[in-house]
Amino acid sequence: MIVVMNHTATEEEILKLMEELMSSYPVQIQKITGQERTVLGFVGDTSGIDTTQIENDSRVYRAMRVREPFKKANRLFHPDNSIIEVGGRKIGGGDIAVIAGPCSVESEEQIVSVAEDVKRSGATFLRGGAYKPRTSPYAFQGLEEDGLELLKIAREKTGLPIVTEIMYPQTIDKFVEDVDIIQIGARNMQNFALLKELGRTRKPILLKRGLSSTIEEWIMAAEYIMAGGNDQVILCERGIRTFESYTRNTLDLSAIPAIKKLSHLPIIIDPSHASGLAYMVEPMCMAAIAAGADGVIIEVHNNPAKALCDGPQSLTPAEFDKVIGKMRKYAAVEDRQISEVK
Repeated sequence: MIVVMNHTATEEEILKLMEELMSSYPVQIQKITGQERTVLGFVGDTSGIDTTQIENDSRVYRAMRVREPFKKANRLFHPDNSIIEVGGRKIGGGDIAVIAGPCSVESEEQIVSVAEDVKRSGATFLRGGAYKPRTSPYAFQGLEEDGLELLKIAREKTGLPIVTEIMYPQTIDKFVEDVDIIQIGARNMQNFALLKELGRTRKPILLKRGLSSTIEEWIMAAEYIMAGGNDQVILCERGIRTFESYTRNTLDLSAIPAIKKLSHLPIIIDPSHASGLAYMVEPMCMAAIAAGADGVIIEVHNNPAKALCDGPQSLTPAEFDKVIGKMRKYAAVEDRQISEVK
C-alpha cells in the first residue's frame, strides 16, 4: 500500500501522519521524497486499513493498494530512478555504465593487462570471476581467494572498482571488505539464505536473473535483499533458457522496459552470457541502449582462444575498444552517453 501526500503537506504534517498510522496499524512506513510529491510506502499487514478513510485526510492526495508482491523495489514506492554510486561512478540516472573484464581471473599478468586495456577504452568497472560456479565439477572452478587478491592488485593499478561473484554466505565478510560490487549469479538468484545475509550489508549488489526465472521472481529476489535494509541493488538481465539452442541463452530485451515500469532499480544487460557468441555482443549492446538499459557487463580476455572459461563469448581488448566506440555514437543518438569518472 502507498499513500501519496498532498503537495501542500509540510514535513511536520507528514511525519505526524506517519506516527499516527504506525501507532494504529502493524506496519512500517518508508518515506520517499520525489521530485513532485512525497510518497509513503507501507510494509506489513495493511488488510485492516481503510484507504477511503486515509484519503479523507487533508494531508493526503491519494491512497492505493499495491497489487505486486514486491514493495521496496516497486516504482510506486520510489517514483524516481535509483542511482547506485560506487567510487565516484554511477549506475542508473541516464548515463550508460560499462563493466568489463574476463570471465575468470587466471593470473596477475592476465587480470592486470585486461584491466588496463578496458580502462583505456573507457570501461568504468572491472569484472572478473574469482569463484566460478560451473555445471561440470571437473571444469575450472576459479582461483577463489587468490583470485580476489589478484583483483585487488588490478584495482590498485588501474583505479577500477571490482565486480565479482559470491557463492557462499561464509565469505560475505571477506567480500564486503574487498569487493566494490558483489555479484549474485543466475544460479544463486533464489538462494534466499545468501540474499538475506547480503541484505544486512550496505554493499552494492549486482543481481543476475535466474536461468528460467520470471520477471516477478527476479524482482522478488531483489526484495529479499532490500527487505534486510540494503537498497543498493542493480538488476542484470543475462539471458533466459528457451527452446533455442543456437545461442547460449536468449537475451530478453523486453525485460528492460518491463523493469523500468515496475521498479526504480537500475538494470544492465550481459550480452556475453546471453548469446555465448562474441560476434553478437556488439549488436546486443546497441539493442540494450535502444531499450533503455543503464549499462552493460561484457567479457573481455586478452587471448580468448586460451581462456580457462567462456572463451567463445569473450571479446579481445581490440574488439572491446571497437564496441565501446560504437556504443558512444549510438548513445548520442538516444541523447545519452557512456559514463565517465568525474
